[in-house]
Amino acid sequence: MKKLPAYFVLMNKNTPILSCAIDEMTNTISKITQFHNPDYLPIGISADSNYARKDLNKWFMTRSIPASRQGLACALVAMGISSVGDLLTKGLGLSLSDQYWLNPEGEIKWKDVNFFDNSFSEEVGDILFGEAASDGEPDLASPDNTSDGWLKKRWKIIDGKRCLIKGGSEPFMQEPVNEAFVSILIQQLGFDNYLKYDLKITDSKPYSVCENFITPDTELVTAQQILSTAKKPNDVSWSQHFLNCCESLEIEGAQKYLDFMLTLDYVVLNEDRHTSNFGAIRNVNTLKFEGMAPIFDNGTSLWRNKSDFEISAHSPFETKPFNKDPDRQLGLVTSFEGFDFARLDGCEETFSSLLSQSPTISQERRELLCRTFARRLEDISYRLQSFLQL
Repeated sequence: MKKLPAYFVLMNKNTPILSCAIDEMTNTISKITQFHNPDYLPIGISADSNYARKDLNKWFMTRSIPASRQGLACALVAMGISSVGDLLTKGLGLSLSDQYWLNPEGEIKWKDVNFFDNSFSEEVGDILFGEAASDGEPDLASPDNTSDGWLKKRWKIIDGKRCLIKGGSEPFMQEPVNEAFVSILIQQLGFDNYLKYDLKITDSKPYSVCENFITPDTELVTAQQILSTAKKPNDVSWSQHFLNCCESLEIEGAQKYLDFMLTLDYVVLNEDRHTSNFGAIRNVNTLKFEGMAPIFDNGTSLWRNKSDFEISAHSPFETKPFNKDPDRQLGLVTSFEGFDFARLDGCEETFSSLLSQSPTISQERRELLCRTFARRLEDISYRLQSFLQL
């Protein structure tokens, strides 16, 4: 028997944006029945567009756990859920990255369901981390329903703070160590707009822990959303298009931010700076941008999945988001003013200390990583010396 569509009001915090019908078989918006406050739509989606429903469905599915997530198939079975779309709608689309959510026919109050002010279920996170499901139907009221990325991750409330816990990938599980180390590097360089990560060891496995940088009054707007606010001219590069979009949206500090981030990614061999891994912060009440988001998600770096034989100061790697060639992407940087390599003297000792805490990394690999990173810093500092003196 075919299911009837379910009716929801898409909300931005307390503001109703539109009323819609969602097909419960496909978990897609089948019809937009009425617009209420279209100015509060997600960035990059216009009520005037002929593709509003299509764009909304594409945006909506980016909120779901990606199919590439480690252990996802087993987790869905354990939860009795057929797809991540089901998990998304059953959890009302609630997130800790923004204030968008689905209100069933406008019957629920934001103050009663949001995860910024209310506790949430840990059952989804437990199952995603491979723990056995409890008896009975699991409580799906969790921000883990809308977490992105392919690594295992979950939200927990620690000392009253909403914190994201993220694991690593086999065989070395090095990503959590990298997250903690790169955040220390950024701090030493004096760049203040970054997310601090701590390293924790649980059941002989490393995890990174960071506090949520989104508040009850803000949202993360990804670079992908920013890029979609205007059509890119053929004679304009993607990096310049991003800067032009930031200027149109009155997002301050984009050039300085981009210069530092791209240089950092080059130094630490970051291979995963895609357009959902950086962005800007917008106030959901005023709809004004507050600036660029803190630099986050630096774990896919520092030879994290390379065998010991592949690790060298000049190991080949590919970059994102503007050019896969590291040197060409570095060529987009307009100033290296924020990179004083003298501030990084001795950082290999910090790297060693963090690596030594991880049971999944041998002493031989730790020594090789630290020695090679020190050599890479030295080589790059010589290459950029003329720029740093400007």
